[in-house]
Amino acid sequence: MRQFILRVAIDTPLDFYFDYRWVAESDETAIPQIGQLALVPFGQRKVMGLIMAILDETDVPDEKLRDVIAVRDEVFPVSSEWAALCHFAADYYQRPLGEVALPSLPKKLRAEKTVALNRALKATEKRGKKDAGEKEIPDVAPDLNAGQKEAVSDIVAAEGFSPILLHGVTGSGKTEVYLHVFETVLKRQPDTVVMILVPEINLTPQLESNIRSRFPDTDIAVLHSQLSEGERLRNWLAAHTGKARILLGTRMAILASAPRLDLIIVDEEHDPSYKQQEGLRYSARDLAVWRAWQLDIPVVLGSATPSLETWQHAESGRYRKLVLPERAMADAELPKVRLIDTGRNKLQDGFSPALLEALKVRLERGEQSLLFLNRRGYAPVLTCEACGWVSACKRCTAYMVLHKPQRRLRCHHCSMELYIPRSCPTCGYVDLKPFGRGTQRIEESLQTHFPDARILRIDADSTRKKGSMQEALETVHRGDADILVGTQMIAKGHDFRNLTLVGVMNPDNALFSHDYRASERLFAQLMQVGGRAGRRAMDEATDSEVIIQTRYPHHPLYQAVLQHNYDGFASELLQERQLSGLPPFIYQALLCAEARQLDTALAFLKTAAEAADYPGIIVNDPVPMAMTRIGDIERAQLLVESVSRADMQQFLKGWMTTLRSLKTRARWHIEVDPASI
Repeated sequence: MRQFILRVAIDTPLDFYFDYRWVAESDETAIPQIGQLALVPFGQRKVMGLIMAILDETDVPDEKLRDVIAVRDEVFPVSSEWAALCHFAADYYQRPLGEVALPSLPKKLRAEKTVALNRALKATEKRGKKDAGEKEIPDVAPDLNAGQKEAVSDIVAAEGFSPILLHGVTGSGKTEVYLHVFETVLKRQPDTVVMILVPEINLTPQLESNIRSRFPDTDIAVLHSQLSEGERLRNWLAAHTGKARILLGTRMAILASAPRLDLIIVDEEHDPSYKQQEGLRYSARDLAVWRAWQLDIPVVLGSATPSLETWQHAESGRYRKLVLPERAMADAELPKVRLIDTGRNKLQDGFSPALLEALKVRLERGEQSLLFLNRRGYAPVLTCEACGWVSACKRCTAYMVLHKPQRRLRCHHCSMELYIPRSCPTCGYVDLKPFGRGTQRIEESLQTHFPDARILRIDADSTRKKGSMQEALETVHRGDADILVGTQMIAKGHDFRNLTLVGVMNPDNALFSHDYRASERLFAQLMQVGGRAGRRAMDEATDSEVIIQTRYPHHPLYQAVLQHNYDGFASELLQERQLSGLPPFIYQALLCAEARQLDTALAFLKTAAEAADYPGIIVNDPVPMAMTRIGDIERAQLLVESVSRADMQQFLKGWMTTLRSLKTRARWHIEVDPASI
């Protein structure tokens, strides 16, 4: 009889491994392997853990040592490289390994019963047999322009770890570059795998369609959070077994098990959606760079408006910069930008006369227009003009948004809903008024101004049902919509060939945000949404235009947008960040605490600050968060900073040990490289 000790990582906040006894039933019983899953008892539950080591002995007393229930040997183990990726993410983002590795695996793979797994394994095997003999990679069309050809040549010639910024103007054909790179890389060796990440789920169908049409005989695995658990398991297995040679997904895909990975592409690398905001608060872009370094392979970061971190790396020479200065379509030019001063031009229902006229012209020419307003709902707030009452959420430090079609007030933070009151709850005045405008109100106003126009609203409310976003996009591509009204969901990545006008309704709020990244994000939004216009060849009678309505047309940010001058804007912003001691010239971590009482959260943070005594670490005062209360939970934060990433990491390791020993009623977490403060 053979006996071993399996050291197992479990999805738990406890930052250590757990030892279990494994006994062979017979001499023919296969010995477990590192990287396999094991079903083990944990308290009163049975949980799936990941085998991290196999030992001959343990310091756990024999009477407390529990037996492994089963080892999941239907699937071959995850690789040591994948385990190392999880180790790095756990160490850098200060989470236990089990909380990183186990949630990144499909739920049905971790389930106690194996019915779904066996079914998925059979489907994966059939998938492989179907593809057998169909390994030839086709030549990719269409032809590229000179800039695209040079970019493809430089990327495929890259050897070893090569971080590359592909900086191309909107419509410059970055996707075509990616597809041509795939062609060469996949042809080079018969078993290599490429991965491409996109920031949002709604960008995957169009890209998946392009990839499948270009590589019809190549297996593609898609990974994102809207897949059913069965779909996720099948696609994960296709990646894990190497059946799929092209992996497409959102940020979660970077943690997929993928042997023989030879290239990683992060499209729209600047997008804040790549940063996870709960659980393991990781940056998929940063993990992509680390994974490329680990595997000694190229990584391409593509964007028309790179993040300042990436831009600074490129300017300093750490990343190689490839530029696509022209649009891919011959004779397609960047849209002209016009700034409308709303202080001098009276608005009608939120529209300037110039914007209404431009919409009319596009309708007459049979062209499409897009109105961008990053605020869903009918109006941001309902108010009483008699006493000043506003529709504040009782559970959050936020207003309840008016959703007129549903006759509801809805909090976009805690999701609480109320019927619209018939009269003011404070004074009884019956004539309550919506204040401000959301996408629903803009849609209603458009129907008044252009009753014959086909208006399509695309936001989180109109695309709640599965498949509704793709259906809406197909409506646009078919030409069955004249005017689109939408939020940031349609601001990037989409190729609307008949769209020639973009109107930006109310962008000024971001100019006065407490978040130092707000101006960088606003600039990126404006450049990205403006880039949806004029993506096909234009003649003199069919020009493309972006109209921005603002009270501050002379603001440097708008002037940079007017000139399509990303380089100048980024240079000035980097200088400001350096003078102010902000990222990317300093490293930050944010300790956040939540409690029923704000004093409880602040008291914990004060104690934590007193324990943060480490050379080279700047400890700021604990403060309430800008959004202090969400769902009746009070929130506060403590920011720590350092000019050295190494010092920050060393400090955090010791500090986390101290924090775990503190007794408090507050719930807390730490975010390394916070996306916002």
